[in-house]
Amino acid sequence: MKVTKLQKVLAAITALIVCVALMAGCGGEKKKFVNIATGGTAGTYYPLGGAMAEVLNKNIPGMNASAQSTGASVANVNMLKEGKVDIGFVQNDIAYYAVTGTEMFQGKQVKNLQGIATLYPENVQIVTLAKEGITSVSQLKGKRVAIGAAGSGVEANARQILEAYGITYEDIDEQYLSFSEAANGLKDGNIDAAFLTAGYPTAAIQDIAAQNAVRMLPVDAAKADALVAKYPFYAKSVIPAGTYPGQNADVPGVAVKAMLVVTDKMSADDCYAITKALYSNLDRIKASHNVGGLITKDGAREGMSLTLNPGAEKFFNE
Repeated sequence: MKVTKLQKVLAAITALIVCVALMAGCGGEKKKFVNIATGGTAGTYYPLGGAMAEVLNKNIPGMNASAQSTGASVANVNMLKEGKVDIGFVQNDIAYYAVTGTEMFQGKQVKNLQGIATLYPENVQIVTLAKEGITSVSQLKGKRVAIGAAGSGVEANARQILEAYGITYEDIDEQYLSFSEAANGLKDGNIDAAFLTAGYPTAAIQDIAAQNAVRMLPVDAAKADALVAKYPFYAKSVIPAGTYPGQNADVPGVAVKAMLVVTDKMSADDCYAITKALYSNLDRIKASHNVGGLITKDGAREGMSLTLNPGAEKFFNE
């Protein structure tokens, strides 16, 4: 049978299509883009998120993970809700408020949040300059106090601790400031004290302490017990002596837990791979910040205020 020129051309095109299809099927893994919402660059989430993105990219075929600076917990919940990010660092108290529709999420409940793991304690740190002569939270009445960004997790922590001491915003000159703004405010003498909720040592406090003698204010044991009894996401904690320059004694207080949060849009398979990669490479995460050393598989469900993603649950049950 004589093969026409047209048939030859058609055969060549068919062969090319088959070849391209085979190459696509046998080629590299399909890219999985994962955006990790962290916090401000002066906080703890940001360096940890960068290290986690690196771990995921190196250990999951086709993974393209990146970390971005955000307004931290509350902003991260909203970004997860809107599908703008895939994983978010969130305080366990903020996650609780979101799924229950309370506090800053009153009337804005976010039902589809799921947990990957709790990570480490985030101490509510109350810092002032030694020269101010303030030694107790009870002395903050009449003072200019940074209480975190408006509607933030820090702001809720500040309000709750002040309340334990019988102090309301009517008793202070409240300043809604980010970590870096609070640090600058203390250094410039524009505020008298600041609340910052983060793992220690916190870059913003280190920045202040590099140029000024700082004092960390304790939360008295009785007040801490009352807070833990009223708000189940709190735990008593201690900032060890020597954490910051000139800090010669342990500072007792309260802490919440940092968490990694996703939504039910993340498949169990993807979440399993992500969780396994992170917990198999904790040395890299530890190298990014001191609190990384507090992240353990055994402690990954302590203080968990959400239902675990099935993939994370599978990993931790292995």
